[in-house]
Amino acid sequence: MTPVPRDLNAESLLAFWAEAGVDAMLLDEPFDRIEAGKFVPPKPPERIVAAPPPAQGAVRAGPDVAAAMAEAKRLAAAAPDLEALKAAIEAFDGCPLKFEGAARQSVFYRGATDAPLMVIGEGPGQEEDIQGAPFVGRAGQLLDKMFAAAGLTDRVFITNSVFWRPPGNRNPTVGEQMVCAPFLERAIELLAPRMLLLVGGPSAKSMLKREEGILSLRGRWFEWKSSDGAIELPAMPTLHPAFLLRQPGAKKKAWSDLLTLTERLNRPERP
Repeated sequence: MTPVPRDLNAESLLAFWAEAGVDAMLLDEPFDRIEAGKFVPPKPPERIVAAPPPAQGAVRAGPDVAAAMAEAKRLAAAAPDLEALKAAIEAFDGCPLKFEGAARQSVFYRGATDAPLMVIGEGPGQEEDIQGAPFVGRAGQLLDKMFAAAGLTDRVFITNSVFWRPPGNRNPTVGEQMVCAPFLERAIELLAPRMLLLVGGPSAKSMLKREEGILSLRGRWFEWKSSDGAIELPAMPTLHPAFLLRQPGAKKKAWSDLLTLTERLNRPERP
């Protein structure tokens, strides 16, 4: 029997592959992967994935600002007194803060319902959300001390530019303030104060339609006008008591603002 000739090159190549861990052939025919890599396959068509339906019990999105303002204006106009206005605010679903920030309830007002001075802050905080009244936390306690020192304790009606707590105690947005504005205007109409004290930058900017910062606006007299032009009142912006707690050196400026306002409030009304 004639022996089969040996291919030493093939044996060496197989031994090299074995040492490298190759133990199987993937294809029967050779395949040039370098050349194949030069070919870019076309992109597959994009899949359009439908959005899942909202979960049961999920918070619905609020209406747009214009529609919410129209509904707020309708409800506010129908309120014959402050208690009815409070109930209308509680029932109103047009402000997203009711579903995003407030944990418990709306926060409308505290103070005298025949007060000559309306105090308008920015928005409720955590303590206000719990108690259902504005300015009842540390900042509110400082504000009360200032009013007492100025002789205004029983002469103020205190509210905010929005009636639900913003998430994380952030400042209310312009849209949130616009939605609540019809209720605030109706409160001014029902209370009929002699003047307004605008506490904090967001309140002053919203009520006066101005862009300057509170340090520029504070201590100056402005005229606030209702949206229909029927009501016009003197208004003074001042620093927020929360700012005063962080910057005690600014208390002198806020106290000066309050003294200026009180002096004008105490003047005899012209016939």
